[in-house]
Amino acid sequence: MLEELQVEVTNCSDVPFLDTDRTSTPAWLIRLACAAHAAAASLAECCDLCEWFGVSRTRAAIHHWYQSYAEHYDQDFTAEPDRVAVDEKQIQLEEERKVWLYAAIDVDSKVVLHARLSQNRGTEPATTFLRELKEEHRVSDAEFLVDGMGYLTALAKTDLLGDLNYSDRNIVEKLFQTYTMRVGRFHETWNGSQPSAERWLTAYTAYYNRLRSHQALENQPPIEALEREGSI
Repeated sequence: MLEELQVEVTNCSDVPFLDTDRTSTPAWLIRLACAAHAAAASLAECCDLCEWFGVSRTRAAIHHWYQSYAEHYDQDFTAEPDRVAVDEKQIQLEEERKVWLYAAIDVDSKVVLHARLSQNRGTEPATTFLRELKEEHRVSDAEFLVDGMGYLTALAKTDLLGDLNYSDRNIVEKLFQTYTMRVGRFHETWNGSQPSAERWLTAYTAYYNRLRSHQALENQPPIEALEREGSI
């Protein structure tokens, strides 16, 4: 499984940079480690992240990346999607504690718009999630595709529009499969705290949007495809 994951990621922007220890590291891994550190992951956690991909680097090397390659962890962008699929899925942390993973994805561009963990499920957490999404992206005119579970009420509370949809929103189910497959690759459950899981989620979402190739987008990452279209 590790070899398959390395093939997947090294097909994306695999341009070597020279590190302080005079070895080369793929650009995608530098960007991913910097994104994790920007999301409050410690240098030690970033070292662990590199180890997952079979690359051993020191904390000093990662600090050098972070100081030298600022443009590679600037993940800010604003999207204006037409259709957004939202849903939640239960995942397990250490000590058999379970939380809910909420996610929103642009149905057409495949860009993950927002992802976060919540200790609860229901109308109020969904409302909070949608409000955060509105702060990050221009979604006021988007059509939200939901499956019920309090979302219609949450949409009304946030002045957003949507309908029950059980087919076109399959893309968010595939996103959950991708997230949980990666967690399962490293641990059967997330062997750490909720904050550490959230940092991993932030870093992996940045990778998913900017580096992971999508067959439906002619093997381009979602944000690269949008930039080529001039949409962002």
